[in-house]
Amino acid sequence: MKKNLLIALFLLGAISLYAQQTANSIILAAKNRVTSETVSSRSRMVITARDGSTTERVIDQYSKDGPNGARTVIVFQRPANVAGTRFLTMDNASGGSDQWIFLPSLGRVRRIAASESGGNFMGTDFSYDDISSMDRDVSLDSHTLLGEEIINGRSCYIIQSIPNDSSYQYSKTITWIDKENYLIYKAEMFNRRNEIAKIMEMADFRDVQGRLTPMQTRISTAATGTSTTIFMDILRYDDPIPESVFTTAYLETGRTTR
Repeated sequence: MKKNLLIALFLLGAISLYAQQTANSIILAAKNRVTSETVSSRSRMVITARDGSTTERVIDQYSKDGPNGARTVIVFQRPANVAGTRFLTMDNASGGSDQWIFLPSLGRVRRIAASESGGNFMGTDFSYDDISSMDRDVSLDSHTLLGEEIINGRSCYIIQSIPNDSSYQYSKTITWIDKENYLIYKAEMFNRRNEIAKIMEMADFRDVQGRLTPMQTRISTAATGTSTTIFMDILRYDDPIPESVFTTAYLETGRTTR
């Protein structure tokens, strides 16, 4: 009986480890589904208030791999009250990210403190953490396969991701990933009270240079009843982007050097 119990415990442990490895591989496949040297885009951010009224912002975004991971610059073009605002996020060696912002009203670059990472980004429903969440290192979370579900008429894996660092904004994230092509359709982010804080949804997938790409990303905040939707108007993969774009000097001046 004791031997059988040990075998059973071993098998349970092996199944748990296999499930974890499977969840890790699914998340990795989703994160690495699109490969490119760079991504350049222009999009509209439509912010919807609780009463249904909307405001719109136009942004340019540039992303490129670096020595420690992804680097992204966001430049606000319109309206006039936010034009010239520039934001930089860079993955660091520890797996997290460093972030800076230039506000024309201040006339200088300011580093975003770790304590601010959960704050709203430029009055949208995105937090500073949300901006870099799609490039979040898989090793920073523990992933579990919860099951499968049909969403958007497609069979999806349901993956739960719990951060290894308790200082992260969310206590867990649950993500729906297409079983066939690893598209991410939805993610639910939970606060420390284990309540849904935000829901992110991707839609309008189109073939862009041979890569299926969501042209619409919506994030909604449960507590406020507000949402922000990004509509991708222009998107290009593998366009050259000068290294100088990913510097605080560019944030301050808006000018590149070759």
